[in-house]
Amino acid sequence: MRTLYIECNMGVAGDMLMAALYELLEDQEKESFLHAMNHLGLPDVRVEAEAGTTCGIAGTHMKVTVHGEEELAHHHDHGHEHHHEHDHEHEHSHNHEHSHDHHPHTHHHASPGYISDLIEHLDLPKAVKDHAKSVYSAIAGAESKAHGRPVEEVHFHEVGALDAVADVTGVCYAISLLKPDRILVSPVHVGSGTVRCAHGIMPVPAPATANLLEGVPIYGGTVAGELCTPTGAALLTHFADDFAGMPMMRVEKTGIGIGTKVFEQANCVRIFLGETAEDGESEISELVCNIDDMTPEELAFACATLLEQGALDVYTVAGTMKKGRVGHVLTVLCTPEKEEEMSRHVLEETTTNGLRIRRCRKRFLKPSIRTVQTPYGTVKVKTATGFGVTHEKPEYEDLSALAKEYHVSLETIRKEVWKAMKQQEGQKQDAN
Repeated sequence: MRTLYIECNMGVAGDMLMAALYELLEDQEKESFLHAMNHLGLPDVRVEAEAGTTCGIAGTHMKVTVHGEEELAHHHDHGHEHHHEHDHEHEHSHNHEHSHDHHPHTHHHASPGYISDLIEHLDLPKAVKDHAKSVYSAIAGAESKAHGRPVEEVHFHEVGALDAVADVTGVCYAISLLKPDRILVSPVHVGSGTVRCAHGIMPVPAPATANLLEGVPIYGGTVAGELCTPTGAALLTHFADDFAGMPMMRVEKTGIGIGTKVFEQANCVRIFLGETAEDGESEISELVCNIDDMTPEELAFACATLLEQGALDVYTVAGTMKKGRVGHVLTVLCTPEKEEEMSRHVLEETTTNGLRIRRCRKRFLKPSIRTVQTPYGTVKVKTATGFGVTHEKPEYEDLSALAKEYHVSLETIRKEVWKAMKQQEGQKQDAN
Protein backbone atom coordinates (compact mmCIF):
# COMPACT_ATOMS: atom_id res chain seq x y z
CA MET A 1 0.00 0.00 0.00
CA ARG A 2 1.47 3.34 -1.11
CA THR A 3 1.84 5.30 2.13
CA LEU A 4 2.94 8.77 3.19
CA TYR A 5 4.21 9.05 6.77
CA ILE A 6 4.48 12.65 8.02
CA GLU A 7 6.86 13.20 10.93
CA CYS A 8 6.00 16.32 12.96
CA ASN A 9 8.79 16.38 15.55
CA MET A 10 9.02 20.17 15.16
CA GLY A 11 5.39 20.89 14.52
CA VAL A 12 3.98 21.64 11.11
CA ALA A 13 3.15 24.58 8.85
CA GLY A 14 1.77 24.77 5.34
CA ASP A 15 4.96 25.84 3.60
CA MET A 16 7.04 23.13 5.27
CA LEU A 17 4.50 20.48 4.31
CA MET A 18 4.50 21.74 0.72
CA ALA A 19 8.32 21.70 0.61
CA ALA A 20 8.56 18.13 1.94
CA LEU A 21 5.92 16.88 -0.51
CA TYR A 22 7.67 18.73 -3.33
CA GLU A 23 10.88 16.77 -2.62
CA LEU A 24 8.97 13.50 -3.12
CA LEU A 25 7.94 14.42 -6.67
CA GLU A 26 9.85 13.23 -9.71
CA ASP A 27 12.06 15.87 -11.38
CA GLN A 28 9.63 16.47 -14.23
CA GLU A 29 6.74 16.71 -11.78
CA LYS A 30 8.67 19.29 -9.74
CA GLU A 31 8.98 21.55 -12.78
CA SER A 32 5.30 21.22 -13.68
CA PHE A 33 4.32 21.73 -10.03
CA LEU A 34 6.18 25.03 -9.75
CA HIS A 35 4.89 26.16 -13.14
CA ALA A 36 1.32 25.40 -12.06
CA MET A 37 1.74 27.11 -8.68
CA ASN A 38 3.01 30.28 -10.38
CA HIS A 39 0.14 30.36 -12.87
CA LEU A 40 -2.78 29.66 -10.55
CA GLY A 41 -4.33 33.07 -10.82
CA LEU A 42 -3.32 34.24 -7.32
CA PRO A 43 -2.54 38.00 -7.66
CA ASP A 44 1.16 38.88 -7.22
CA VAL A 45 1.98 35.52 -5.59
CA ARG A 46 5.14 33.60 -6.48
CA VAL A 47 6.31 30.19 -5.25
CA GLU A 48 9.99 29.18 -5.38
CA ALA A 49 11.77 26.06 -4.11
CA GLU A 50 15.06 26.97 -2.42
CA ALA A 51 17.73 24.65 -1.04
CA GLY A 52 18.00 24.88 2.74
CA THR A 53 19.67 23.22 5.71
CA THR A 54 18.84 22.76 9.37
CA CYS A 55 21.34 21.29 11.84
CA GLY A 56 23.34 20.05 8.84
CA ILE A 57 20.34 18.32 7.22
CA ALA A 58 19.67 19.35 3.61
CA GLY A 59 16.14 19.96 2.45
CA THR A 60 13.89 22.45 0.67
CA HIS A 61 12.48 25.77 1.83
CA MET A 62 9.38 26.78 -0.11
CA LYS A 63 9.58 30.55 -0.55
CA VAL A 64 6.17 32.12 -1.07
CA THR A 65 6.21 35.84 -1.89
CA VAL A 66 3.24 38.20 -2.07
CA HIS A 67 3.79 41.56 -3.81
CA GLY A 68 7.48 40.65 -3.90
CA GLU A 69 7.80 40.12 -0.14
CA GLU A 70 8.13 36.83 1.74
CA GLU A 71 6.00 36.50 4.86
CA LEU A 72 8.70 36.00 7.48
CA ALA A 73 7.33 38.03 10.37
CA HIS A 74 7.40 34.97 12.64
CA HIS A 75 3.69 35.31 13.19
CA HIS A 76 0.73 33.09 13.75
CA ASP A 77 -1.26 32.18 10.65
CA HIS A 78 -4.90 32.42 11.60
CA GLY A 79 -7.28 35.20 10.75
CA HIS A 80 -8.81 37.69 13.18
CA GLU A 81 -11.52 40.25 13.12
CA HIS A 82 -9.05 43.10 13.73
CA HIS A 83 -5.57 44.03 12.59
CA HIS A 84 -3.07 42.19 14.81
CA GLU A 85 0.65 42.57 15.01
CA HIS A 86 1.70 39.22 16.40
CA ASP A 87 5.06 38.52 17.94
CA HIS A 88 5.24 34.78 17.52
CA GLU A 89 8.16 32.46 17.64
CA HIS A 90 7.75 30.19 14.65
CA GLU A 91 8.65 31.61 11.30
CA HIS A 92 6.72 29.39 8.94
CA SER A 93 3.15 30.36 9.75
CA HIS A 94 1.04 32.68 7.67
CA ASN A 95 -2.14 34.77 7.25
CA HIS A 96 -0.44 37.68 8.98
CA GLU A 97 0.73 41.16 8.03
CA HIS A 98 3.88 43.15 7.73
CA SER A 99 3.92 46.71 9.02
CA HIS A 100 1.87 49.32 7.17
CA ASP A 101 4.85 51.11 5.69
CA HIS A 102 5.80 47.91 3.86
CA HIS A 103 2.32 47.08 2.53
CA PRO A 104 -0.34 49.76 2.77
CA HIS A 105 -2.84 47.25 1.33
CA THR A 106 -2.70 45.10 4.46
CA HIS A 107 -5.62 47.04 5.89
CA HIS A 108 -7.82 44.83 3.70
CA HIS A 109 -9.33 41.63 4.98
CA ALA A 110 -10.63 38.51 3.26
CA SER A 111 -13.77 36.69 4.35
CA PRO A 112 -14.15 32.89 4.18
CA GLY A 113 -16.52 33.42 1.23
CA TYR A 114 -13.90 35.46 -0.60
CA ILE A 115 -11.26 32.78 0.01
CA SER A 116 -13.61 30.04 -1.23
CA ASP A 117 -14.40 32.02 -4.38
CA LEU A 118 -10.70 32.73 -4.92
CA ILE A 119 -9.84 29.01 -4.69
CA GLU A 120 -12.75 28.05 -6.96
CA HIS A 121 -11.33 30.17 -9.78
CA LEU A 122 -7.75 28.85 -9.53
CA ASP A 123 -6.35 26.87 -12.45
CA LEU A 124 -6.30 23.52 -10.64
CA PRO A 125 -8.20 20.21 -10.88
CA LYS A 126 -11.61 20.28 -9.21
CA ALA A 127 -10.66 17.64 -6.63
CA VAL A 128 -7.66 19.73 -5.53
CA LYS A 129 -9.82 22.85 -5.18
CA ASP A 130 -12.43 20.91 -3.20
CA HIS A 131 -9.76 19.73 -0.75
CA ALA A 132 -8.38 23.26 -0.41
CA LYS A 133 -11.83 24.73 0.29
CA SER A 134 -12.48 22.06 2.93
CA VAL A 135 -9.21 22.91 4.66
CA TYR A 136 -10.09 26.62 4.74
CA SER A 137 -13.58 25.82 5.97
CA ALA A 138 -12.03 23.94 8.89
CA ILE A 139 -9.76 26.90 9.69
CA ALA A 140 -12.71 29.33 9.60
CA GLY A 141 -14.70 27.02 11.88
CA ALA A 142 -11.81 26.81 14.35
CA GLU A 143 -11.44 30.61 14.35
CA SER A 144 -15.17 31.03 14.83
CA LYS A 145 -15.12 28.76 17.87
CA ALA A 146 -11.98 30.41 19.27
CA HIS A 147 -13.45 33.92 19.13
CA GLY A 148 -17.06 33.04 19.85
CA ARG A 149 -18.34 34.66 16.67
CA PRO A 150 -20.20 33.35 13.62
CA VAL A 151 -18.09 31.97 10.79
CA GLU A 152 -19.17 34.75 8.45
CA GLU A 153 -17.57 37.29 10.82
CA VAL A 154 -14.15 35.61 10.62
CA HIS A 155 -11.74 37.55 8.42
CA PHE A 156 -8.25 36.70 7.20
CA HIS A 157 -5.69 39.41 6.56
CA GLU A 158 -5.36 39.86 2.79
CA VAL A 159 -1.61 39.33 2.31
CA GLY A 160 -1.43 36.45 4.76
CA ALA A 161 -4.52 34.92 3.16
CA LEU A 162 -2.90 34.88 -0.29
CA ASP A 163 0.26 33.42 1.20
CA ALA A 164 -1.65 30.66 3.02
CA VAL A 165 -3.88 29.91 0.01
CA ALA A 166 -0.68 29.16 -1.90
CA ASP A 167 0.43 26.82 0.90
CA VAL A 168 -2.91 25.04 1.17
CA THR A 169 -3.41 24.59 -2.57
CA GLY A 170 0.25 23.58 -2.97
CA VAL A 171 -0.11 20.80 -0.39
CA CYS A 172 -3.40 19.60 -1.88
CA TYR A 173 -1.95 19.64 -5.40
CA ALA A 174 1.25 17.80 -4.42
CA ILE A 175 -0.73 15.08 -2.65
CA SER A 176 -2.90 14.65 -5.75
CA LEU A 177 0.26 14.13 -7.82
CA LEU A 178 1.75 11.60 -5.37
CA LYS A 179 -1.52 9.62 -5.19
CA PRO A 180 -0.96 7.88 -1.82
CA ASP A 181 -3.31 5.12 -0.71
CA ARG A 182 -2.90 6.12 2.91
CA ILE A 183 -1.51 9.08 4.88
CA LEU A 184 -0.27 8.53 8.43
CA VAL A 185 0.95 11.29 10.77
CA SER A 186 3.08 11.19 13.90
CA PRO A 187 1.94 12.77 17.18
CA VAL A 188 2.31 16.53 16.67
CA HIS A 189 4.80 18.67 18.59
CA VAL A 190 2.97 21.96 19.18
CA GLY A 191 5.66 23.86 21.12
CA SER A 192 5.22 25.43 24.52
CA GLY A 193 4.89 28.71 26.37
CA THR A 194 2.90 31.71 25.21
CA VAL A 195 2.66 34.06 22.27
CA ARG A 196 1.71 37.73 22.14
CA CYS A 197 -0.91 39.26 19.85
CA ALA A 198 -3.14 42.35 19.86
CA HIS A 199 -5.67 40.57 22.11
CA GLY A 200 -2.88 39.93 24.63
CA ILE A 201 -0.79 36.90 25.48
CA MET A 202 -2.16 33.60 24.22
CA PRO A 203 -1.10 30.08 25.24
CA VAL A 204 0.56 27.67 22.83
CA PRO A 205 -1.05 26.01 20.98
CA ALA A 206 -3.18 29.01 20.08
CA PRO A 207 -6.96 28.53 20.52
CA ALA A 208 -7.73 27.97 16.82
CA THR A 209 -4.89 25.44 16.51
CA ALA A 210 -6.08 23.64 19.64
CA ASN A 211 -9.60 23.45 18.18
CA LEU A 212 -8.28 21.92 14.96
CA LEU A 213 -6.18 19.37 16.85
CA GLU A 214 -9.01 17.99 18.99
CA GLY A 215 -8.73 14.21 18.99
CA VAL A 216 -5.16 14.31 17.68
CA PRO A 217 -2.20 13.10 19.81
CA ILE A 218 -0.08 16.19 20.58
CA TYR A 219 2.70 17.09 23.00
CA GLY A 220 4.43 20.25 24.20
CA GLY A 221 8.07 19.30 24.66
CA THR A 222 10.76 21.76 25.73
CA VAL A 223 10.92 23.99 22.65
CA ALA A 224 9.54 27.44 23.53
CA GLY A 225 7.31 28.94 20.87
CA GLU A 226 4.53 28.12 18.46
CA LEU A 227 5.50 25.14 16.28
CA CYS A 228 2.15 24.08 14.85
CA THR A 229 0.10 26.63 12.90
CA PRO A 230 -3.63 26.48 12.15
CA THR A 231 -2.92 25.97 8.45
CA GLY A 232 -0.63 23.04 9.21
CA ALA A 233 -3.09 21.57 11.72
CA ALA A 234 -6.00 21.89 9.28
CA LEU A 235 -4.06 20.18 6.48
CA LEU A 236 -3.02 17.30 8.72
CA THR A 237 -6.49 16.66 10.12
CA HIS A 238 -8.02 16.87 6.65
CA PHE A 239 -5.71 14.35 5.00
CA ALA A 240 -4.56 12.04 7.81
CA ASP A 241 -6.05 8.56 7.89
CA ASP A 242 -4.54 8.04 11.32
CA PHE A 243 -2.14 9.60 13.85
CA ALA A 244 0.33 7.03 15.17
CA GLY A 245 3.97 5.97 15.31
CA MET A 246 5.83 5.16 12.14
CA PRO A 247 4.64 1.84 10.66
CA MET A 248 6.88 -0.82 9.20
CA MET A 249 7.38 0.36 5.66
CA ARG A 250 9.69 -0.06 2.69
CA VAL A 251 10.80 3.57 2.20
CA GLU A 252 11.27 4.72 -1.40
CA LYS A 253 11.86 8.45 -0.81
CA THR A 254 12.18 10.98 2.00
CA GLY A 255 11.11 14.60 1.66
CA ILE A 256 12.38 17.31 4.01
CA GLY A 257 10.70 20.70 4.36
CA ILE A 258 12.93 23.27 6.06
CA GLY A 259 11.85 26.17 8.27
CA THR A 260 13.93 29.36 8.43
CA LYS A 261 14.13 29.87 12.19
CA VAL A 262 17.11 28.28 13.96
CA PHE A 263 16.49 25.95 16.91
CA GLU A 264 18.81 23.62 18.79
CA GLN A 265 17.18 20.72 16.95
CA ALA A 266 16.46 20.29 13.26
CA ASN A 267 13.59 22.58 12.27
CA CYS A 268 11.93 20.51 9.57
CA VAL A 269 9.02 18.32 8.59
CA ARG A 270 10.00 14.93 7.15
CA ILE A 271 7.70 12.87 4.94
CA PHE A 272 8.47 9.25 4.08
CA LEU A 273 6.99 7.70 0.94
CA GLY A 274 6.93 3.94 0.75
CA GLU A 275 5.00 0.68 0.83
CA THR A 276 3.24 -0.68 3.89
CA ALA A 277 1.10 -3.72 4.50
CA GLU A 278 -1.98 -2.91 6.53
CA ASP A 279 -2.64 -5.30 9.41
CA GLY A 280 -4.96 -7.99 8.19
CA GLU A 281 -4.97 -6.76 4.61
CA SER A 282 -2.55 -7.06 1.71
CA GLU A 283 -2.29 -8.12 -1.92
CA ILE A 284 -1.69 -11.61 -3.25
CA SER A 285 -1.07 -12.96 -6.76
CA GLU A 286 -2.87 -15.96 -8.22
CA LEU A 287 -1.16 -17.91 -11.02
CA VAL A 288 -3.68 -20.24 -12.68
CA CYS A 289 -3.40 -22.73 -15.53
CA ASN A 290 -5.23 -25.77 -16.93
CA ILE A 291 -3.32 -29.05 -17.21
CA ASP A 292 -4.60 -32.23 -18.94
CA ASP A 293 -1.39 -34.02 -19.96
CA MET A 294 0.38 -34.75 -16.65
CA THR A 295 -0.09 -37.84 -14.51
CA PRO A 296 -1.32 -37.33 -10.94
CA GLU A 297 2.14 -38.29 -9.65
CA GLU A 298 3.87 -35.77 -11.91
CA LEU A 299 1.45 -33.02 -10.92
CA ALA A 300 1.86 -33.82 -7.21
CA PHE A 301 5.64 -33.60 -7.61
CA ALA A 302 5.30 -30.23 -9.38
CA CYS A 303 3.08 -28.89 -6.58
CA ALA A 304 5.56 -29.95 -3.89
CA THR A 305 8.43 -28.38 -5.85
CA LEU A 306 6.57 -25.07 -6.29
CA LEU A 307 6.01 -24.89 -2.52
CA GLU A 308 9.73 -25.45 -1.96
CA GLN A 309 10.47 -22.67 -4.44
CA GLY A 310 8.53 -20.10 -2.43
CA ALA A 311 4.83 -20.40 -3.28
CA LEU A 312 2.52 -19.51 -0.40
CA ASP A 313 0.12 -22.27 -1.38
CA VAL A 314 -0.47 -24.63 -4.29
CA TYR A 315 -3.63 -26.62 -5.01
CA THR A 316 -5.46 -28.35 -7.82
CA VAL A 317 -9.12 -28.76 -8.69
CA ALA A 318 -10.29 -31.55 -10.99
CA GLY A 319 -11.95 -30.43 -14.23
CA THR A 320 -12.97 -31.53 -17.68
CA MET A 321 -10.86 -29.93 -20.39
CA LYS A 322 -11.42 -29.58 -24.13
CA LYS A 323 -12.28 -32.72 -26.09
CA GLY A 324 -13.57 -34.23 -22.83
CA ARG A 325 -10.11 -34.81 -21.43
CA VAL A 326 -9.86 -35.17 -17.64
CA GLY A 327 -7.50 -32.59 -16.19
CA HIS A 328 -6.80 -30.20 -13.33
CA VAL A 329 -6.88 -26.47 -12.70
CA LEU A 330 -3.62 -25.60 -10.94
CA THR A 331 -3.54 -22.50 -8.71
CA VAL A 332 -0.33 -21.11 -7.24
CA LEU A 333 -0.46 -18.30 -4.66
CA CYS A 334 2.50 -15.99 -4.10
CA THR A 335 3.34 -12.44 -3.05
CA PRO A 336 3.22 -9.81 -5.83
CA GLU A 337 7.01 -9.42 -5.58
CA LYS A 338 7.53 -13.10 -6.48
CA GLU A 339 5.00 -13.09 -9.32
CA GLU A 340 7.54 -13.15 -12.14
CA GLU A 341 9.79 -15.72 -10.48
CA MET A 342 6.93 -18.09 -9.67
CA SER A 343 5.49 -17.74 -13.17
CA ARG A 344 8.77 -19.03 -14.56
CA HIS A 345 8.77 -21.93 -12.07
CA VAL A 346 5.21 -22.95 -13.09
CA LEU A 347 6.25 -23.05 -16.75
CA GLU A 348 9.35 -25.07 -15.86
CA GLU A 349 7.68 -27.61 -13.55
CA THR A 350 4.49 -28.26 -15.51
CA THR A 351 3.49 -28.90 -19.14
CA THR A 352 1.38 -25.76 -19.47
CA ASN A 353 2.30 -23.28 -22.19
CA GLY A 354 0.70 -20.33 -20.45
CA LEU A 355 -0.94 -19.15 -17.27
CA ARG A 356 -3.34 -16.48 -16.03
CA ILE A 357 -2.15 -13.96 -13.48
CA ARG A 358 -4.42 -11.86 -11.28
CA ARG A 359 -3.85 -9.62 -8.27
CA CYS A 360 -6.29 -10.02 -5.40
CA ARG A 361 -6.87 -8.16 -2.17
CA LYS A 362 -6.21 -10.44 0.74
CA ARG A 363 -7.83 -10.08 4.15
CA PHE A 364 -6.44 -12.32 6.82
CA LEU A 365 -6.26 -13.03 10.51
CA LYS A 366 -2.91 -12.26 12.12
CA PRO A 367 -1.13 -15.55 12.92
CA SER A 368 0.76 -16.43 16.09
CA ILE A 369 1.80 -19.57 17.96
CA ARG A 370 1.53 -20.44 21.64
CA THR A 371 2.31 -23.64 23.50
CA VAL A 372 0.35 -25.65 26.04
CA GLN A 373 1.55 -28.36 28.39
CA THR A 374 -0.31 -31.70 28.45
CA PRO A 375 0.36 -34.92 30.41
CA TYR A 376 1.89 -36.25 27.19
CA GLY A 377 4.14 -33.27 26.48
CA THR A 378 4.19 -29.80 24.93
CA VAL A 379 2.00 -28.99 21.93
CA LYS A 380 2.11 -25.88 19.78
CA VAL A 381 -1.23 -24.18 19.11
CA LYS A 382 -1.69 -22.06 15.99
CA THR A 383 -3.69 -18.91 16.72
CA ALA A 384 -5.14 -16.39 14.24
CA THR A 385 -6.88 -13.19 15.35
CA GLY A 386 -8.38 -10.09 13.79
CA PHE A 387 -11.67 -8.39 12.85
CA GLY A 388 -13.15 -9.61 16.14
CA VAL A 389 -12.45 -13.25 15.25
CA THR A 390 -10.10 -15.80 16.84
CA HIS A 391 -9.20 -19.22 15.45
CA GLU A 392 -7.11 -21.78 17.35
CA LYS A 393 -5.83 -25.14 16.17
CA PRO A 394 -3.32 -27.59 17.70
CA GLU A 395 -0.35 -28.33 15.45
CA TYR A 396 -0.96 -31.65 13.72
CA GLU A 397 2.71 -32.68 13.65
CA ASP A 398 2.93 -32.32 17.45
CA LEU A 399 -0.28 -34.28 17.96
CA SER A 400 0.82 -37.12 15.71
CA ALA A 401 4.31 -37.32 17.24
CA LEU A 402 2.93 -37.65 20.79
CA ALA A 403 0.25 -40.13 19.70
CA LYS A 404 2.92 -42.38 18.17
CA GLU A 405 5.24 -41.97 21.14
CA TYR A 406 2.59 -42.94 23.74
CA HIS A 407 0.63 -45.39 21.51
CA VAL A 408 -2.63 -43.53 21.95
CA SER A 409 -5.09 -42.11 19.46
CA LEU A 410 -4.72 -38.66 17.93
CA GLU A 411 -8.07 -37.72 19.48
CA THR A 412 -6.77 -38.54 22.98
CA ILE A 413 -3.92 -36.05 22.59
CA ARG A 414 -6.25 -33.45 21.04
CA LYS A 415 -8.67 -33.63 24.01
CA GLU A 416 -5.80 -33.06 26.44
CA VAL A 417 -4.67 -30.06 24.41
CA TRP A 418 -8.14 -28.46 24.49
CA LYS A 419 -8.32 -29.08 28.23
CA ALA A 420 -4.93 -27.37 28.73
CA MET A 421 -5.99 -24.46 26.54
CA LYS A 422 -9.11 -23.85 28.66
CA GLN A 423 -7.03 -23.95 31.85
CA GLN A 424 -4.59 -21.46 30.34
CA GLU A 425 -7.42 -19.07 29.41
CA GLY A 426 -8.88 -19.37 32.92
CA GLN A 427 -5.54 -18.44 34.46
CA LYS A 428 -5.31 -15.35 32.24
CA GLN A 429 -8.79 -14.19 33.26
CA ASP A 430 -7.96 -14.69 36.94
CA ALA A 431 -4.76 -12.66 36.51
CA ASN A 432 -6.76 -9.79 34.97
